Amino acid sequence: MSEKAAGTQTLSELVGAQMKEDEDEDEEGQETEDGEPKLCAVCGDLAKGYHFNALTCEGCKGFFRRSIKRSSQLHCSFRNKCIITKNNRRSCQACRLQKCQAIGMRKDMVMSEEDVLKRRIRIKKRKMHKEVAQLSSQQEKIIQELLSNHRSTFDSAFSRFTGFRPMDREVLTEPEHSRSDPQPSCPTKTCASHDPASSSHVCSVASSSSACFSGSAAKQEACRSDRNPSIYTALPHMADLTTYMIHDIIRFSKSLQNFRSLTIEDQISLLKGATFEIMQIRFNMVFNVATSNWDCGHISYCIHDAVRAGFQPLLLDPMFKFHHALRKLDLQEEEYALIQAMSLFSPDRPGVKQHGAIDRVHEDLALTLKAWIDCKRTGAKKHLLYPKVISCLTELRTMTEEYSKQVLQIQDVQPDTIHPLIMEVVSKTSCNNV
Repeated sequence: MSEKAAGTQTLSELVGAQMKEDEDEDEEGQETEDGEPKLCAVCGDLAKGYHFNALTCEGCKGFFRRSIKRSSQLHCSFRNKCIITKNNRRSCQACRLQKCQAIGMRKDMVMSEEDVLKRRIRIKKRKMHKEVAQLSSQQEKIIQELLSNHRSTFDSAFSRFTGFRPMDREVLTEPEHSRSDPQPSCPTKTCASHDPASSSHVCSVASSSSACFSGSAAKQEACRSDRNPSIYTALPHMADLTTYMIHDIIRFSKSLQNFRSLTIEDQISLLKGATFEIMQIRFNMVFNVATSNWDCGHISYCIHDAVRAGFQPLLLDPMFKFHHALRKLDLQEEEYALIQAMSLFSPDRPGVKQHGAIDRVHEDLALTLKAWIDCKRTGAKKHLLYPKVISCLTELRTMTEEYSKQVLQIQDVQPDTIHPLIMEVVSKTSCNNV
């Protein structure tokens, strides 16, 4: 190759020549600009592109790389004056290497084994990112089944929620003889309306907790002695809402073929473990981040309603944070359906016997959610969505035990208000109403 030819290389050609160095001898290099066939400057064979700063064939490219990495010295038996051609290039390695160096091939451009491995990994990653992710037919079937059953068992307008006991947003009441402080009320003064349809309040859990739980132990003790049925004024309505949600969650679960295939004992164990979690996932679909309200059709609830139903900050604080965190992920309906099913099919629930079968279903659901996000989501941060969803579900999982504990405490303070179905869900004994 002439000095003129070597000097006319563009910057892109030089960079391309370095990047194209690889272990794969059958990989083509960069073509010349005019598109005409070019000859290898070493042996005269057809050149595939620029390799190590010179226009060469694939054979001389590989030979130069191997020679540079070789520890032994090459020697010519004919005074280093051999003429290298396509036919005899294998006869004298010393003269062939000398010819490679003479046309400008650079040994500093030969990558080490470690660099070659790193480059291969980079190339593989780029190819994986460029490949269009696709859902398998089985995954599409899973999503369609879940979405259809979710829609048939969850009414975001809560139009089927009727015949409930009315919401009482009065402040907590207790026997006259036990009152020592003014009764706490909602700090925002916005959820005192008796008409649920007209309430559009905003309450923060922090302010509700500080205002409404001072002296709560004394109030509960007073209620235990007097059995005042109205200490938790919102409890009757919230109990009816919870019961309504549980019935729909049971319907959703039993509409799934994988769930129906389990023993009745495992169905019960899964429902007892997942009902609270699925309920919160469904409530999250109607959670308004701007107002911190749950807009359930014509009724809007705030965190203070849960306070008036007897729940305490140890549950409400993390639950409030959960709803804000999950809602800000802006999940699609398919994703909500998938995470409900992932919560349901958790093989580590107490009492579960068919661990292997349930674990396989859970794994299929997790892979389907990951594939859905890869296929349907866009943007640079989409790879963070799946771990963020899993993190939210993990946080929710830690609340289940506390929820059961507080329901049992509320039942002890104000008996005969909570529906038996709720008590069966939170109890540690088996239930049969599935």
